[in-house]
Amino acid sequence: MRPKVYVETTVISYLTALPSRDIVQAAHQQITREWWEGRDRFELFVSEAVLQEAGRGNAEAAARRLAALEGLPVLAVGAEVTQLAERFLQMNAIPAKAAIDAVHIAAAVVNGMDYLLTWNCAHIANAAIRAKIEHTCRSVGLQPPIICTPEELME
Repeated sequence: MRPKVYVETTVISYLTALPSRDIVQAAHQQITREWWEGRDRFELFVSEAVLQEAGRGNAEAAARRLAALEGLPVLAVGAEVTQLAERFLQMNAIPAKAAIDAVHIAAAVVNGMDYLLTWNCAHIANAAIRAKIEHTCRSVGLQPPIICTPEELME
């Protein structure tokens, strides 16, 4: 059985963005493309929240993001996900201004993902925040996924 990966919106954004002149962003784009080429090793999932975020902004960019997501299973954001997302906010694991990030994490946790793949190093793939996320998950009897960037999930 292939590991299950929740693909957060930032990964799709880097995958489909026009080439960046910023060296760090360009590196993230290249790493993301390389990871995407080997994605068959994993079973990929997104949530309704990813689709909503991917569909925002510039129409052409949104169309590229949504096209990349076609065919991926979409996880519902139901009551259990919403409750856990609220718990992340209450426990200050995720700041209130990043409530959508709490939804991404909760969707991955509730649906038993092995990995949550993201380039959001401010509110998700952040060592200090990871510990708070893991503590919150375990406090309610749930197993957190491994939160990582595409670079960390390459062979």
